[in-house]
Amino acid sequence: MNVLDQASGDGWAAFNCDTVEFTAEMPESSIDLSVFSPPFSSLYIYSDSERDMGNVSSHDEFFVAYRHLARDLFRVTRPGRLCAIHVKDLVYYSNSSAKGDRGLYSFTSDCIRAHVEEGWTFHRQVTVWRCPVKEMQKTKADRLLYKHFREDAARTGGGMPEYILVFRKWSEGMEGVAPVLHPPADFPLDVWQEWASPVWMDTRETDVLNVGAKGDEERHLCPMPLDLTRRLVLQYTNAGETVYSPFLGIGSEGVVSVRNGRKFLGTELKPEYWQLACRHLREAERNRVAGDLFGAAA
Repeated sequence: MNVLDQASGDGWAAFNCDTVEFTAEMPESSIDLSVFSPPFSSLYIYSDSERDMGNVSSHDEFFVAYRHLARDLFRVTRPGRLCAIHVKDLVYYSNSSAKGDRGLYSFTSDCIRAHVEEGWTFHRQVTVWRCPVKEMQKTKADRLLYKHFREDAARTGGGMPEYILVFRKWSEGMEGVAPVLHPPADFPLDVWQEWASPVWMDTRETDVLNVGAKGDEERHLCPMPLDLTRRLVLQYTNAGETVYSPFLGIGSEGVVSVRNGRKFLGTELKPEYWQLACRHLREAERNRVAGDLFGAAA
C-alpha cells in the first residue's frame, strides 16, 4: 500500500493515499459506520491521477472501480452496522449523448445496485430537498428556465434533489454487536420524528467547510454538507465508535465525527484536499478540547 502522507490526532487519523488499496488492507469488522459523498461518476475530475475514481470516461468504468470499494467496505464494517452515502442523479446533454437527446442518468439507482450486488442490504433512502430557484441561478439549466415553461413546457423538467442512501451489513454476528442507543433526555421524540422523515426539508447545502475557506485557498468542488453528516453520525453510531470516510475531501465527515466524540479514519487521494482536511481536523480537535475544559469549569 502506497501511503504518500499521514497525520493523526486525539481520536482521528487521515491518510493521503488510494482509498481502494487502503480499504482492502483494513481489518475485518473494524468500522461502525462509513459515511461519504462518492465521486459522482465522471461529473467532476478532482485530479489528473489515474487513481482518481472520477477521472474516467464512462459510468461503467467508474463502477468497475467503485465496486471494489463497496465490497471491502462491507468486509470492514461490523455486522449489523451501516454505510451511508450522499448522491444525486445527473443531467446529460445533447453533446454527450450518442443519440443527441437530453435527460437524466439515475446515478442513484446504479449506486444502490452496486452496493446490493456487493453484499449490502438496501436499508433506507432519504430525499434531501434543494431549492430549484437557486439551482437555476447556479446552473442556468435548460430544464429550469421560465422561458421554456411559457413557450414549450415539454422542454422543462424540475429541480434536482439530493439523496442519502443507507446500506446495512446483514450478516452473522449481528446480535453480538452493541446496539446504538439514544437516551430520551438527549434525543426526544420530536428529534426522532424529524430524522425519520423520508424527506429532509430543513438542511442547508451551504453548510459546508468551504464557507470558511481563506482567500486563495482551494475549494472542494462538492463537499458533503455538515448538517447531513451530523444526522447520520448521531443516528447510526454511539459516542466513541469509529466512523470511516474513504473520500475524506477537505474533512467534512471527520470534523463532524470529532466534534461529536467519535473516532475517525479517512483517506484522500488529492494532496491539497488532504492537507486542508488535516487542518480542519486539528481545529475540530482543539475546539472539542476547549469545549471540554469550559464544560468542566462550569
